Amino acid sequence: MLLGVADFKITRMAAKKLDRRLAAAAIGAVAAYVVLAYGLAPFFWRHFEHQPRLAEMEATTRTALGLPGDAINVGLEGTEADVLCAMNAAGWKPADPVTLCSSLRVVGSVLFDRPYQDAPVSPLFYDNRKQDLAFEKPAAKSATKRHHVRFWKALDAGEDGRPVWLGSATFDDSLGVSHYTGQITHHVAPDIDAERDLLSNDLAAANKVETTYSVSGVGPTLFARNGGGDPYFTDGDITVSKLVSGCAARGGAPASLPAPANIAAKNVFFSWLAALWRALP
Repeated sequence: MLLGVADFKITRMAAKKLDRRLAAAAIGAVAAYVVLAYGLAPFFWRHFEHQPRLAEMEATTRTALGLPGDAINVGLEGTEADVLCAMNAAGWKPADPVTLCSSLRVVGSVLFDRPYQDAPVSPLFYDNRKQDLAFEKPAAKSATKRHHVRFWKALDAGEDGRPVWLGSATFDDSLGVSHYTGQITHHVAPDIDAERDLLSNDLAAANKVETTYSVSGVGPTLFARNGGGDPYFTDGDITVSKLVSGCAARGGAPASLPAPANIAAKNVFFSWLAALWRALP
């Protein structure tokens, strides 16, 4: 049956009203997203109950050009001697400084598949200074693939009166060029939480950790890029390991301080999102 002119006008008016309602709903959804994502959610997910002074500090490193670098995702409590002892016991070796000689050794290691277990790492900056310490753990014969971490002393004395170190742990999975500068660099694997957990577990397995706990870092992130343009994702927390003093060894697993209920719930939800993200082709 054909519609009359009056029926056609009524239908057009109804369609316009529906369009306006859909537009209003879309605007409302965007507004709600902005409020939640940039207002309430970051506040709701911030927690520094074990190290309140870290709340004042940044959670992202910078490149020499000032670009956002790797996210801070690990922390240590202890003196520099404690850190060196614990990392060595866990199988992580100090990285060589960047020099012409060490740079040429990296090139030779990659081209000829030669071992270089203490290859240098490029400088990143936190609190306007280059890393204080850098360590790595080989994942291949050459320096192409490796686990590595940079540390900066963030607090001379934390809540327990011991120095607190913040670090960025990542996995170099290939050699290529920076997406931003075109310079030769390692490309970083996107799952930086896996590297955080690997380092924390290595330290615990070496019996060098008294206690572990978490504090807020960059916050839950699925679509971020580091200073080389590599994508990464993270639940946004920093795992802190309180090291045993004096290069001693602790028997048994370290104690784990529980996170607040809202953080535990966030991590459960994010682990589900991360599992979906890892499953993508």
